[in-house]
Order: sequence, then C-alpha cells, then structure tokens
Amino acid sequence: MPGTKRTASGVLGGLAGIIGLSAVAGILISATVTPAIALSGNAASSAITLFDNLPSVLEIDELMLPTTIYAKDSEGNDKVLTQFYDQNRSPVEYDEVAPAMYDAVLSSEDPRYYQHGGVDLIGTSRALLSNIQGGGETQGGSTISQQYVKNILVQRCEAEASTEEEKYNCWSEATTAAGSDGIERKLQEMRYAIALEQKYSKNEILLGYLNIANFGGTTYGIDAAAQYYFGVSAADLDYAQAATLAGMVQNPNTYRIDMAGGTITNSEGVALNSEEDGYALTKQRQQYVLDRMLEDGKITQEQHDEAYDAAIVPNITTPKTGCTAATGAEYFCQYVRYVIEADPAFGETDEERTELLRRGGLNVYTTLDWELQNAAQTSVSTWTPTSLSDTKFGAVATNVEPSTGRILSIAQNTKFSESITDDPEYTSIVYAGDTEFGGSAGFSVGSTFKIFTLIDWLEQGRSVNEVLNGQVREIDSLTNSCGGDWVNYSGDTILNFNKQSGYVGTPMSFTKDSLNSGFFAMAEQLDLCDIKNDATKMGVTLGNGEEVKVDTQFSIIGSNAVSPLAMASAYGTVANNGIYCEPRAIDKVTDSNGNDIALPERTCEQVLDPAVAATAAYALEGVMAYGGTGAQGNPFDGTAMLGKTGTHENLQTWLVSSSTAVATAVWVGNADGKADVFNAWYDGFQLSQARYLITKDVASVANRLYPGTAFPSPDSNLTRTVYTTLPSVVGMSIEDATSTLEAAGFSVSVGDEVDSAEPEGLVAEQNPGAGRVAGGSVVTINPSNGQGATVPSVSGTVSNAESALRAAGFSRISSSCSEDSNANGESVTGTSPAAGEAVTQNTSITINYVSPDCDGNGGGQNDEDDEDDEDNG
Repeated sequence: MPGTKRTASGVLGGLAGIIGLSAVAGILISATVTPAIALSGNAASSAITLFDNLPSVLEIDELMLPTTIYAKDSEGNDKVLTQFYDQNRSPVEYDEVAPAMYDAVLSSEDPRYYQHGGVDLIGTSRALLSNIQGGGETQGGSTISQQYVKNILVQRCEAEASTEEEKYNCWSEATTAAGSDGIERKLQEMRYAIALEQKYSKNEILLGYLNIANFGGTTYGIDAAAQYYFGVSAADLDYAQAATLAGMVQNPNTYRIDMAGGTITNSEGVALNSEEDGYALTKQRQQYVLDRMLEDGKITQEQHDEAYDAAIVPNITTPKTGCTAATGAEYFCQYVRYVIEADPAFGETDEERTELLRRGGLNVYTTLDWELQNAAQTSVSTWTPTSLSDTKFGAVATNVEPSTGRILSIAQNTKFSESITDDPEYTSIVYAGDTEFGGSAGFSVGSTFKIFTLIDWLEQGRSVNEVLNGQVREIDSLTNSCGGDWVNYSGDTILNFNKQSGYVGTPMSFTKDSLNSGFFAMAEQLDLCDIKNDATKMGVTLGNGEEVKVDTQFSIIGSNAVSPLAMASAYGTVANNGIYCEPRAIDKVTDSNGNDIALPERTCEQVLDPAVAATAAYALEGVMAYGGTGAQGNPFDGTAMLGKTGTHENLQTWLVSSSTAVATAVWVGNADGKADVFNAWYDGFQLSQARYLITKDVASVANRLYPGTAFPSPDSNLTRTVYTTLPSVVGMSIEDATSTLEAAGFSVSVGDEVDSAEPEGLVAEQNPGAGRVAGGSVVTINPSNGQGATVPSVSGTVSNAESALRAAGFSRISSSCSEDSNANGESVTGTSPAAGEAVTQNTSITINYVSPDCDGNGGGQNDEDDEDDEDNG
C-alpha cells in the first residue's frame, strides 16, 4: 500500500504525539523486557499506566482450516475427495517441521527470539525511530511473537469480512499503517506479545506462527506451503527450500513462486519475479535468509554457497479444492456441498454454513462407493454425450442403499464447472438432486410414477390378478377427495405408447407392459388423493420440494417433475419391505480435533404394509423379467430385480430398478430443451436405449458389490383370483356381445359358426356359459350360420306330429312304434332328436309313439316318409 505523502507541518504537528508514544514504548520495553533496570519518576509511572490500560488478553482463535471431504476406496480406506477452504492450511505439530525451517525463520525474522520476553528492544526501537522520520510505512522490528499477534488479528478480521476488499483491508491496515497509527499498532502488538509469552512457551508460539502465517495467495501455514511449492511435507524441507519459504513471510504475494508470469510489474510495465527472471526477487530474499543463517552458524559455508548459487525450482503441487478437483465424482461432491451449505444442521444461516464449510476444518466422511461411482460414471460417459445439438442434454445414474438411504453414487454426463454458463456441455447443477440439494427442478418421470397407483390399488385390498378393461377409451372422470374430482370436459382420450389399443387384463400385466390404459382403469376405481399421499410418504416431491400434483388423468402416468434420487428411494422403499429411508450422502462429520458433529437428521420409517410392499415387488419384478419393458436393463446375474420404465413425450426416458440391496435410478433426457431422444443417436445407439445400457452396466456392479436376496413372497389375498358374474350374450350381435363381455372384464374369442335357430350372425353359443366364473376368463362366442332349427315338442297322433315337424321345416321324418296293449290307441311319446335341440333342417327326425298293435298301424317298427321309402327301394 503506497505511503502517504507528509508535509513538513504535518510532520511537526504530529511529532509531539509520536515522541510521547515513542517514550512510552521505550520505557515499557525497558520495564517489561528488562525488569532489572530500575525505573523511577512520573514519566515512567505514567507510561506504565498508559501501557497497562491497553487490552492485554488476546485469545488465540481456532485457525481457519480447510474442510476435507472423504470417500472410501475399494479397500475401505478413506480417500480425500476434495477440500473447501478460504485458507489452504494443514497444521502440524512441533516435531513435524524440519529444524532448518525454524533456523531460517528465526535467523531472518527474530534472531534474539529465545532471549527476549516478547519484544525485542533493539529491533522495535529501530522501527519506531524510522516511523518518526516519516518513512510512510511501518518498518520491521516485530518479533515472532508480535508477528503471531498480527496474524491472529488479521485472521480475526478476515473471519468477519464478507468481501475480498474487506479481507485486503484487514491485512493492509495491520501491516502498513503509518505514523502515530503505526506506533499505536506496535504498542498493542507489544502488549499482546508480552501477554502471550507469559502464557505460552516459546516453541508453542513459534509453531503457532508458522501454522498461521500466509505464504502467498490462499496458502497458509508451513506444511501447506511446503507441499504446494515444493511437493514435500514441512518435515522434509531442506535448508534451501526453508530459506525460500522463510523469505516469503515478509511479503508473501510478492515473493510467491507459483506465478510464472511474475508477481509484480515495474514502472515500465515489465513483469518481475517471474519464471523467466528466475524469481529474482524471491531469490534475493532467499539469499538474505541464507546469509543470516550462515552468520548465526545454522549452516556451513558449503551449504550456504550451494543454495546461494542454485536456482529456485518450484514443484507446484496444486491442492484439491472445490468439486472440480473431485475427478470422477464432481456431482456427488457438489451434492455434499449443497447439503452442508443448505442443511440447518450445519448452521442457522447460509453465511454460517458456508463459513463452516470453508473455514471450519470439518472432516466429512461420505457414503460414496468409489468402485460403484467409477462404474456408473464410466457407463454414463460411454453411452451418452455431454450435449446434444446445442441443447442442454442430461443423463444421470445414481445408486441408493434402500436399508439405510446411503447414496452410493451420482454420475452425470456433463462437464463440471461453476463458471462456464454459456456452453451446454458444462453445468454445476446436480441433475440427480432437487432444488435444495443440487439446484435442479427435477424431470417428468413418466410411467415410473405408476408405482404409486399400483401401491394404492394394493392398499385398498385389491388383487393384482383382478381383471379390468384396459382398452384405450375415454375416461369420463376420476375421484379426487383432496381438491375435487377430475372431469374430462374436453373428451380427450390418452393413448398408450406406440398407440397400442390396450386389452382386458390385470394389474400384473398392465405393470409388466406399462399399459397406460390399464392404469387408467385402475385409477377409475381409486382416489387420486390417495395416490398422491402414497408418493409423498415414499419421499417423492416435486423438484422444488412441494408436494406432487395428482389431480388429472395425465398425472397418473408421470407428468410430475421429480429428482432421480427421490425415485430411487421410492423404489428402494418397496425393495426394503416398505421401509422408506431418507437419502443421505454423509456418514460422519468431525471437527478439526476429531470430535463428532451431529449429522443432518435422516430417518427410516415403515410407510407401507410389508404385504403391500411384497406384492408390489412381485408385480414390478415382471417389468424386469424377460418380456417386460425393463428387461433390457436387467443384467440377469441371478439377482432378483424389480423396476419400472418411463418416458415423457419423447423428451425424458427413465428406468428405475432395485434389488433388496441397491436401488438404481437412470434418467436420460432433456435438462433444458426439446430434443427427441427417440430420434437421436450417439455412437450407433438410439439415445432412448441408453437407460437400458447404463442400468445394465451399473446394476451388474452393484449386484456384485452388494448382493441382493429374493424378495418376500406376495400376499395371497392380494394375488387372489377374483370371481365375477359372466353375463349371457346369446342372441346378441358379435359386436354387442364383445363389448358387453369386455366391459364386464372378460377377454373374448370368436369361434366358428354353428348351426342354430338364431338368425345368421347372432351369437348362438358361449363358453363358459353365463354364471359366476374367474374374472378375466376367455369367453368363446360362436355366431349362428342361420341354418339351424329347434326340434318342436310334439304329441297326439303320428299324423299330428308329422305336420308339426314339417311346419318347423323338417322334411326327413320317420316314426318308431312301441307296442303297448294298455295303450288307448296311437299316442306320440316324443322325438329323436328330442324337443328343444338345435339341429339343421336336414336332420332326420324320428317320431316315437306307442300303440296296442304296431302292425295294425302301418305294419312296421320304423316307418319312413315317402321320400325315404323310395330311397330304400
């Protein structure tokens, strides 16, 4: 900071005050540092009183420390994912610093450190005299103890600063105050330094200073500096490296050696202290330190000369910071960051939570499984592009452990950046999360939302084997006790995928085939409010945290925008015997001293009856079985899998699946755009198929790492065969009969024509016949060919019977007599075929009669009509 120009009158005007303060300083230095010297007189007494009135207690605040995020590797070891910090610092103990470092900093900054009591009389007097002369900036002379005090005060000031400008002012005001302000600051430093030395040992103060000091930029503390500039720990610094770092502390941002283009420019605009000039300014400062070390006998002449002549060669080792550094798990890292910065468990305000993250020195142990994360990220990167035709295209695979809610992976197709906003390949939004934890609004989930209609169906005691009319048709209205029934005023008919016509079937088959019209038939007999409540209790909300809306026919098949993590947890609830566990990304948090910090509250709760969960799993297993809509995503490795596919207007595609051990949600679609994923291709594959390819890859690894077991058997009552009344359709047209039977929940098969008295084309027969039968039975109906006739009932004489038969259209008539002596003449007893039987009109009819004398009635047992007599010759 430039020095302030001072006029002669200004100097004279302030001289008296400065001399007074200087006198106080001199007396106090003598009294405090060299108490053996006797002081007397009013001047001394007044000076001591003035000095004593300065604040003397300086609490050493906790250092600003990085928060470190960990994840376990495949061997169960904690691996650093990244760090967040305002000050990159890794505090060390006294014996973790190379002796050469202590020698370098003491020789150059405070050679009489172990002889004074916190203030060096010689150095301080020199600085005060220089200040009196009006040099403009405070001169050197501060002891290590005073510099430690200064750094404590600067850190305290920076901790309260909210802008970079305020942070800079903290440093500049503490180090470059001029004139009387500078003397006052020096006196306060002296007062605090003396108090520190009365409370702490020399080694404690020296170590504290090295742990807090700035070494350029955001690098703080000797160990972080050693690792950043030279790639070694503080314990492994050699004397040349130590001299370089010791030289930095006087002006860290000038003497830093990580800026190849230079740290400052001269009046001609030429960069100085650059790689090109060999970091000349830092080299000069290092040589000064080496000279002091040699003078103090800390190094030999040979060591001095070797280091003095050698070039400074940095080995810049950039520390991991921010989620960009969490290579391969950037979006999982960002999700964790959102949790810490948004969850009230980490502070009451946004500012408090952010400060804790960047300065609190937390150790955050996450739920991430590196092996599963790597598999998921590799698969997502293999099967999906980072963008599509300048559209913000997205793809996510995320895994959740149903029994705990632990998030095992979050993989995403895009490149991570918090600064690039005009390139669709880059984003910092976590598509797997919601607005609170990830900045995402969620995505329309399509038919994966049908799980909640299935759950409500079962909660109402309905069977998955009950038969319904699942054909495409207009749905007039749906019950909604929450906000009023939905009525189809427009008369719209929502179609099935690929415009399938639908069929009469069961919830089992509707689920397996993802049949929209089948789920509409189920919803007709349910309450939309109950379906919404089922989604809510299974952890599903809109991306913005509000309740999902289930208030229209379309909402049944997934118009709501939900996060992939929420959907994975919901399906995990079914796989976990009806117990919903809130998703969590953090296993444990400790402070910088290793003390546990309370985690954000995440609970597990039984939200579904186990019988309902088991039966839902039974139905959802059909989706992942051969022939089901999700089969392409099943690795078929012997692990039981349930799941559901979903699409939304060719814009979003989903496959959510689960074993008993791991739930997997895969979404591929438009993050912000209208690209048709069914007509877009990547690397030879239709993008609508990517969900299957990714799920298969990820589930195979998840099943190996977390073996699942068989799902519980479904409830017998919820899988029962449901009997229903089969109506008679004989005499109806084929069209009317089919409509009547399907409306009653039966499938219809039209058989061959049969002889019948019914008019041609009408139903003559049905099988099974009318009555109580198993719901969904296939009913075969046979149309009449119009050639049938019914044998009429005849009586009286043979002649009367023959006339009746001929009147009914029969021409092949014969008679058969049975002799009975008790008969009262000729009497017809019936026909063969019998009366009422449906036969063709060409059928031969025999009239059966009794007579006391058959021979007297035509002389034969089997009289034929005239036509037949001719045929018989």
